[in-house]
Amino acid sequence: MTQKPQPTLLVLAAGIGSRYGGLKQLDPVGPSGETIIDYSVFDAVRAGFGKVVFIIRKQIEKEFLGFFEGRFKGNIEMDYVFQELDALPGGHTPPEGRTKPWGTGHAVLMAREKIKEPFAVINADDYYGPGAYTAIAEFLGRPKSDTLPEYALAGYPLGNTLSEFGGVSRGICETDDHSFLKTVTETKNIHITHNAIAYPDDNGALVFLPSDTVVSMNTWAFRPTVFEDFGKLFDSFLKEHGQDTRSEFYIPTVADYLIRNGYARFRVLPVNEKWFGVTYQEDRPQVVENLKKLVAAGIYPKKLWK
Repeated sequence: MTQKPQPTLLVLAAGIGSRYGGLKQLDPVGPSGETIIDYSVFDAVRAGFGKVVFIIRKQIEKEFLGFFEGRFKGNIEMDYVFQELDALPGGHTPPEGRTKPWGTGHAVLMAREKIKEPFAVINADDYYGPGAYTAIAEFLGRPKSDTLPEYALAGYPLGNTLSEFGGVSRGICETDDHSFLKTVTETKNIHITHNAIAYPDDNGALVFLPSDTVVSMNTWAFRPTVFEDFGKLFDSFLKEHGQDTRSEFYIPTVADYLIRNGYARFRVLPVNEKWFGVTYQEDRPQVVENLKKLVAAGIYPKKLWK
């Protein structure tokens, strides 16, 4: 009997932390000096993941690897790949004046040669909770669909995903009656105001949202066949927007295209965990306190890695 391949965790860790004021991927927030990444990898190992691949920038390679390289030994295989501005398919070059890479979709594409098994995608600076990894591992362990390719994302209640210290970007999900994604709309500056949750529209008027609105936290489940779609769509994106100094190629762009054209479907996996993260420096004390409580409750050991 052929053993199913263990899924891989792909961690988007190429950000430089301009709003945070430092390399937040390495910020020790746990009681024994753990980072948020440590908790993500720990939860993934418990859920049955066999490898972690980091997307990083060359300029943080030495510091990042010096911190993490020996950390997971004996627990999970580790690899990494770079996301750089000039890592583009043939015929494309970055425009003069552009300084940042091309967004989350570009980051995923960079892992194409490193991942040959089902995989999940997460952000490095977000705590997702054990339930997210369990749900994704269970989904990725199912037999592949014989008809339409089937992928997934973790869907959180919006009220569980906000920062007290500023607006956040979330993918607002619309689903059908069978919990398949219809659309995911990237929405910026969602914040608490007037004792409610809202974001400004293009004219600055507030649009209010129920706290149980289902949102994507950039937590996706894919099979490696999706890299072909990312490659084709990124090439098309560059032909149209490649000379824009600020344009970005997002994972939801790929999902929307595949759904709209009937090329794949995405199941929304309900996750009722409480998100927290270090978007802003002011978030840090609350993250430290949340992790202390989770350790005290027995969700995690005081020291993650032996």
